[in-house]
Amino acid sequence: MNGGTEGRGMAELAALLADGTRAGICLALLDGRAWTAGELARRAGVAPSTASDHLTRLVRGGLLVEERQGRHRYLRLAGPSVAQLIEDLAGHAPTPPAPVGSLRAATASAALAYARTCYDHLAGRLGVLMYDALLSDGRLDRSSGLALTADGWAWAADLGVPVQVLRTARRPVVRDCLDWTERRPHLAGGLGAALCRRFTDLGWITQGAGRAIRLTPIGRVALPETLHVPGDTLTPTSPRTPTSGRA
Repeated sequence: MNGGTEGRGMAELAALLADGTRAGICLALLDGRAWTAGELARRAGVAPSTASDHLTRLVRGGLLVEERQGRHRYLRLAGPSVAQLIEDLAGHAPTPPAPVGSLRAATASAALAYARTCYDHLAGRLGVLMYDALLSDGRLDRSSGLALTADGWAWAADLGVPVQVLRTARRPVVRDCLDWTERRPHLAGGLGAALCRRFTDLGWITQGAGRAIRLTPIGRVALPETLHVPGDTLTPTSPRTPTSGRA
C-alpha cells in the first residue's frame, strides 16, 4: 500500500467521524451495548431515516456492526479497538463547556467523569486512579511498553481473574487508553475488561445511569484495600452548582 492510498483511507475514516451525529452515535455506543436504530435516532435527536443513513455509512466504514432480530436492527461498535479509537479521539478533542442547564445535568456529568464504562473497561477518575495505583505498586510496568508484571499476574489471579484466558487470548493483556475527561490514561485491554467484570461480580461496582458506574458501599472498603490506596482517594466529588454563565 502506498502513501497516497493510506492517506485516502485515513481521510475516509476521518470523514466518517467528522459529522456530529455520527460522532455522537459512536460515543453513545461506548457503553458496550447493542442499541436499536430507533434508540440511536432518539439519542442523536434526528429522524429515523436520517439516522439510518448515518448508521449505514458507519457499518460500511467498519466502525459499527449490525445484527437483525425480527424487525429490529441492533448496532454496536465493531470491537475494542474501535472503542479505543473513539475514546482516544474524544480525549484529544477540545474540552466542552461545563453543563449549565440544571443540577440534574450537572450530577449526571459528574457521575460520568467520576466512573463510567469505556466499552468494557473502567474509565473516568476511578479508572485512572486504578491505573496509577497498579503502576505505583509495581503490578504494571511501562519502562519498555506497558506490561503486566509477575506481581501483577499474581494479584489478578488472587482476585479471581481468569488469568489463563488472558494469557491465551488474541487481545492485548494491557493497553493504555486516553481518558477523555481526565486527559490521562486508564487501563484497557483484556485485563481492563476482566477487572471491570470481576469488580461487578464481587458487588464492588454497579451500573448507574447510562455509562455511569457507581462504587457500592462494599466497594468503598474493598477497592482501596485491593489497590493499596487511601479510602478517601476514591471518594466522588460533588457536582458544581449550575450557573447561567460559561465555565
